[in-house]
Amino acid sequence: MKKATGIGGVFFKCKDPKAVNDWYKTHLGFDTTPYGTSFEWLQKEDSTKQGLTQWNPFPDSTQYFEPSAKDFMINYRVENLEALVEELKRENVTILDNIETYDYGKFVHILDLEGNKIQLWEPKG
Repeated sequence: MKKATGIGGVFFKCKDPKAVNDWYKTHLGFDTTPYGTSFEWLQKEDSTKQGLTQWNPFPDSTQYFEPSAKDFMINYRVENLEALVEELKRENVTILDNIETYDYGKFVHILDLEGNKIQLWEPKG
C-alpha cells in the first residue's frame, strides 16, 4: 500500500504571523494571505493533475499542535486515508482524532514515536 505521497503542508509557530507573512511576501515573493500561502505543482505520476503544499505560520499561543510540545507540524499527503488509519491502528500508532472531511479533503492527526503531531491529508479529487 502506498502511504505518504508528499508533503502537504508545513505549519510553524511564530510571535507575529502577520509580520512573518509580510516578511516572506516582501523578501521571498510569497503570495501570502492570513492563512499563509499555497505552492502549486504537478504530480509526477500524472502531470495533468495539480497538487499543492500549504505553508502557514501560526501564533505562538496556538494549541493546534498539542499534544506535541514542538513549534511545528508537518502535513503529509496520503492516498486512501481510511485504509491507512486502519493499518496504523494495527501497528499501534497513536491516532489523535477521527477522520474529518472538508470540501478540500480528509484529515486525521497522529503522533510519531517522539510525540510530534503529524497531520495526514487525503486531498479531494
